[in-house]
Amino acid sequence: MAEFSKRSEVTIETMGRVHNPSGQGVAAFTSKKRVDKPPAGAAIVKPADDHATRNTEEGSSRRNITRKKTNPANTGQYDSRNKKRGGAGKGKWLDPMDGSDHAAAIVEPLDENDPLYVADEDADPSSYVLSSSEAADELRHSGAGPSAYDPDADKAVYGPMLTLSEFKIRVSDAVREYFDSSDADEVVRCIDEMKCRDYHPEVVKRAISLGLDEGPRERELVSRLLACLHPNPLTDEDMEMGFEVVLDSIEDLAIDIPDAKAMVGSFLARAVVDEVLAPAFLSNRNNTHPGDCVVEKAVSLLSREHCTARLERVWGPGDGRPVTELKEIMDQTLKEYLLSRELDEAASCVRELSASHFHHELVKRGVKIAMEEDGRDHASESSSLDAMAALFQFLVNNSIVSEYQVAKGVSRLRKILGDLKLDVPAAPQMLDEFEGMARDGGFLHIAAVSGEKA
Repeated sequence: MAEFSKRSEVTIETMGRVHNPSGQGVAAFTSKKRVDKPPAGAAIVKPADDHATRNTEEGSSRRNITRKKTNPANTGQYDSRNKKRGGAGKGKWLDPMDGSDHAAAIVEPLDENDPLYVADEDADPSSYVLSSSEAADELRHSGAGPSAYDPDADKAVYGPMLTLSEFKIRVSDAVREYFDSSDADEVVRCIDEMKCRDYHPEVVKRAISLGLDEGPRERELVSRLLACLHPNPLTDEDMEMGFEVVLDSIEDLAIDIPDAKAMVGSFLARAVVDEVLAPAFLSNRNNTHPGDCVVEKAVSLLSREHCTARLERVWGPGDGRPVTELKEIMDQTLKEYLLSRELDEAASCVRELSASHFHHELVKRGVKIAMEEDGRDHASESSSLDAMAALFQFLVNNSIVSEYQVAKGVSRLRKILGDLKLDVPAAPQMLDEFEGMARDGGFLHIAAVSGEKA
């Protein structure tokens, strides 16, 4: 090993494949190529075939740089014809691979021996347009006429006039407009004009889905709309398929609307009462579908006593019913509160009225009922007038009734004091006492009262 260490030029390649750790008998040399240096002062001459850039003209800066894909004969003149650019040169597809460029220009004649050949229609294939619906081909070859006519393309159309996404958008717009106008006939005309009978079950789903996001009035309008749409343009099969789609998607609806299952059950029961759905639709569901719990809810609503009268008012007092019925419900709510003295239950009933513009009538009738209950004996701590003041203070503090509605109700009650004194002689003093309690409670301002009196 001592002799091997002295040989600094020995490499692994020079040792050979034979096991020779000592390196004896192997000539020592370096693997690096030896380059002879020219003598000092000698001129350096490059080989003729070595690439170099030279001035093509004397006194000019132009050089003979040769670029790729350029003819060496045209040195210095760049030719861009062979350069590949987007959609040009070698990257351009001159011939269509799928024949799409020639599809519009070339119309192949149809075979008359084809069993699907229709002589009246297939003689001129460009005279009609086939829809993307799966039932379009069956409708066309069944011998029935076209379902619609497209005046823009001047062609007959087999199947729906619109795609499913377009139909959903138009139905949603029509239902939202119906919520404002309450004109069900306009919705019927809109559905007839779209001529998309294959998509009619989607009308049921869109109407119920939009009604779930709104209040009792809109849900009542949806129930009435379904009754107007049946049996024309929506048939029994369309209604059943529409409710099946709603029941199948009930889990998704319950994510955004926690009470969706209860409300869809009310829609089902109301549809049976309005004879939109057959009762057999509920009995045929044998607990094998996702929405069967909703069907059980509808069956329980239909099993109650006087179910028809109850389901006609299934959406509560805020369903857009007449003012006379609204006043009766207010009287029932106020009298039940005076018996139970439960503020939360009374506040829930007032909220369900969905008549914030009519709360002044609630104040007026509430104070009047309290006066009639107390009569002359209203000085006790548990009097009805004190309980009514506590109720309206609770409603104002929870932003259910506004202070303006309270002031307006007190002003309207003061205008009928002459008639109220016939039944309750102490009515003026009791009204002044109620105003004092309202001002002390912070839900009636003096400026508001004086403004209403003026």
